Amino acid sequence: MSSYLLEDFVGNGVLKDQIDMLLADGWDDVPTLKMMTPEDMDLLQLTQFQRDALEIRTYLHDRSLMQYADALEKSGKTLHELLETSPETLMSDYHMKRGHVARFIDRASACSIQLPRNLNLPARVTTKVHHGVEEPEPAAPAEVEEKVKKIKEPKSTKPPKLGETKPSSTPVPAEESPRNDVEMLYPGVKLIAGADGKSTTDISGFKSPVVLRPVGGPATVSKGIFSAAPVTPRFCGLVMPGSISEEVTQLPVLEKVMIRKLAPAYVKGNNPFKKSSAPIKLPPPIRASELWADQPTLILCLRRPGCVMCRAEAHQLYARKPIFDAMGIQLVVCLNEHIDAEVRAFWPRYWGGMVVVDENRDFFKALGGGTLAKEGLITGFFLNPVSKANWKRATDTGIEYNLTGEGNIKGGLYILRAGNGGVAYQFVERNFGDWAPLEEVLDVCGNIQVLPKEKLLHLQVVAIFKGTECS
Repeated sequence: MSSYLLEDFVGNGVLKDQIDMLLADGWDDVPTLKMMTPEDMDLLQLTQFQRDALEIRTYLHDRSLMQYADALEKSGKTLHELLETSPETLMSDYHMKRGHVARFIDRASACSIQLPRNLNLPARVTTKVHHGVEEPEPAAPAEVEEKVKKIKEPKSTKPPKLGETKPSSTPVPAEESPRNDVEMLYPGVKLIAGADGKSTTDISGFKSPVVLRPVGGPATVSKGIFSAAPVTPRFCGLVMPGSISEEVTQLPVLEKVMIRKLAPAYVKGNNPFKKSSAPIKLPPPIRASELWADQPTLILCLRRPGCVMCRAEAHQLYARKPIFDAMGIQLVVCLNEHIDAEVRAFWPRYWGGMVVVDENRDFFKALGGGTLAKEGLITGFFLNPVSKANWKRATDTGIEYNLTGEGNIKGGLYILRAGNGGVAYQFVERNFGDWAPLEEVLDVCGNIQVLPKEKLLHLQVVAIFKGTECS
C-alpha cells in the first residue's frame, strides 16, 4: 500500500510548490487531499495541470502504484488519456510492469473513500474561511422547527367554560412526549436522565450486528458494545480456542493505564524521527485518560507494527481519517512494546495518527478480560484457517512486512467517549488478523460525534421543557 507521507504523495511534480498553501488551508494529510472536490480546487485556484496531477496521484495511491506518479504526471496527459493508453505503451514509455499495468487499467479496483453527505470536511471549512466564503448556518429540519414551536407555545391558563372538561393532569404518554420526539427524529440518539438529574445521550438503540452488553451500575455508567466473531475448535477438535471475557471493559480500568507517546499525529515538518537516527528518548509516562479527556478517541491496539496484517488494518483505518476528523474522533495506535526501528518504519507510512506504547500491556490485558490473550504460531496461525485467510487478504495488498518483535499477544480496538463517557465500542482480535468491521466502527463513531447545532438546540429545548438541563 502507498505511503501516507505527504512528501511521497506530492513527489517532484507541480504540487510540490503548493504544499505550504495547502497546509495553511487545512489540507495537511494525504487522506484529506484525496477528498478534494472541483469546488475546493476552484477556491484554492489550482491550475488545470495541478488538478490533473492531483487526480492522477489519487488514482495511483488507491492502487499502490505511486512509483509511477512522477513519470505519468510529467507526460502532460490527463488521467482519462492515460487510461486509454495501450498496455504496450504503458510498459515501454513509463516502464510499468505487466502486473502493474493490469492493476492500473482496472478501473473497478478503485478503493476511493467518499465523505458522507451529513459531514463537513474540516479542511473545506478552513478553506472557505480563508477565502472569504461565508458558510451558511445549518437550518433546522422543518419537523424540528414545528415541534420546537409547539414546545415554546405557552399553555392556556384560562378556566374551562361551562360544560368543558377540566384538562387532565395525567402525565403525557410516552408515545406523545417530547423525549420520544427526539428519539424519533434522530434514530440512535436517546435523551436519558442520569443520576445527577442532567440529561445525556445514549446509543443503546444503535442498530448494528453486534452484541450489546450493558455494564452494571448506576444510570450514569455508559454502555458499551462488544464485537468479535466466536472461534470454533480447530484440527478436528484437538485445538480448543482460548477463553476471552465478553464483558465490556470498565472505564476505571482504562483510566489507570500508563502510556508513553512515541509519535504525534503526522503533520509535514513535525517528524521526530528525521532529526536524528539515534533512538528517541521516551517521554515520561502519562495516564491514558488524557487521550480522551477532551474528545472521543479510537485506540487501535496492534500486536506488532511490522506484521503485515497489522499494517494493513492500520492503513485502511487511517485512509478514513477525513471522516473521523469530521466526526471529531481522534485516532491513536497503541503498541505493546517499543522497538525504535519498527516505529520509524510504521509511522507515518502506514499510519499517520498518534502512536503510543503501553509498556505494561494493560490495554491488551483489558481486552483479554484481565489477562493477555496469547496464542502460539502453530495453533494460532498454521492450524487456523481464519488466520491464514486474514494473512492472504493482507499480503494481497503488497505491503512489506517483517517478523521483528512480539507477535503472539492479540490486540483489538477501543472507541471511548470524551471525558468520563466510557467505552462505546470494543473489539477483540480472536484470530490473528481479525479486523473490527469498518461499518460498525463508523456507525458507532457517528453516534458519539458532537451533535450538529440544530440537533443540540432541539435537545436543549426538550430538556428545559422537561425541567432538566441538557449537558
